Amino acid sequence: MTQHARNAHETRTTPTPRSTRGTRSTRRAAAAAAALLIGATAACAAEPDGAPDRPPAPQHAASGPAPAPSAAGGGTAGPRAFTLVASGDVLPHSSIIRKANSDAGGDGYDFAPMLAGAKPVVAKADLAICHMETVYGANGDYSGYPSFKSPPQVARALKATGYDACSTASNHTLDDGSAGVRRTLDALDKAGVKHAGSARSAAEDKKPAWLRAGGAKIAQLAYTYGTNGIPLPKGKPWSVDLIDRDKIVADARAARRAGADVVVVSLHWGSEWQDEPDRQQLRLGKKLTGSRTGGRPDIDLILGTHAHVPQAYEKVNGTWIIYGMGDQIAGDMINHEGAHDPRGNQGSIGRFTFAPPARPGARWEVRKAEFIPMWFDTDPGRVVNLNRALDRGADVGGIRDRIRRVVLSRGAGKSGLVMGE
Repeated sequence: MTQHARNAHETRTTPTPRSTRGTRSTRRAAAAAAALLIGATAACAAEPDGAPDRPPAPQHAASGPAPAPSAAGGGTAGPRAFTLVASGDVLPHSSIIRKANSDAGGDGYDFAPMLAGAKPVVAKADLAICHMETVYGANGDYSGYPSFKSPPQVARALKATGYDACSTASNHTLDDGSAGVRRTLDALDKAGVKHAGSARSAAEDKKPAWLRAGGAKIAQLAYTYGTNGIPLPKGKPWSVDLIDRDKIVADARAARRAGADVVVVSLHWGSEWQDEPDRQQLRLGKKLTGSRTGGRPDIDLILGTHAHVPQAYEKVNGTWIIYGMGDQIAGDMINHEGAHDPRGNQGSIGRFTFAPPARPGARWEVRKAEFIPMWFDTDPGRVVNLNRALDRGADVGGIRDRIRRVVLSRGAGKSGLVMGE
């Protein structure tokens, strides 16, 4: 394996045994233990920007196969505003797989309890998108870092949480070759979760994930910077979509011609463990958001993953970019220096309210942009909504404030981004 491939994930090859973490788990609720974790992030505490904005919960639209794409506003009621939420990497290390087995009572794997803390946000949205970073194994052949093969029960838990679609293009998409891609997409199909970024055939690769919300037809596209040096399967170059600016723009324009009212692009990009977006992210983000056809932007939202740490949100050329949402589910993370880094279990959920076009031919505008600070507590193995945890008196303000500072670090607050619950 190349040096680049070895550095692709800075996680323990042998996750901390549960026996060594159990006592820490029982103390987590105590302020002393929480203070230790907060102390690790205190240097990044944010200046206050007011109480979190708490919007009313929108109605969640029923999911299912999307109708064939057509012009905006189909249906007698006409188009209406809709909310779209998106979250970061689902990365089941060996410790996560063991926890899912424990949550299933030792018989199978149940990942739904881990995600329960995200469900109130995800399930209430009209449309929810996740990032499935790993591929699935079969018949008990499951593994964590460095070559991931996750239990397919992950897909069922994502659906139960309320996710409608997932991006599947990542540096781990080819960890088990084309067989891993096929198993993953088969499991997502069975669970009723759409997907974009990897494919079982050339024909499938040419199609985005088609979704519907608020009378709008939404196309999701997904791409990765690479595959850890693993070559594309022979004769199957369409197995995973790689980042190429011209291809992304061409695919977005094709989706628009096929009837997409909103085009969402998921990008697995950036530099791991770097809070700030790197030069490639900034350059590509500017070019993609600046691409237009007939005066209308070709892309309406960019969702970033891969860095393992929360990164900034920014409105560029009138279009929102999340450079990195951080990890949603992951084991204890180890950074480039070989040290446990609590940032690897921090993240955010983006929530965007799209309003119908003001006139024919115009874009669906983001009328409200929000972020929700999230944390994966590795001791109990649970996703935590930090604002709700603070409401219940948990001592997690330092973690929440660090995420807020990073998210707002490129001036997103001046562009209207607020913190939601």
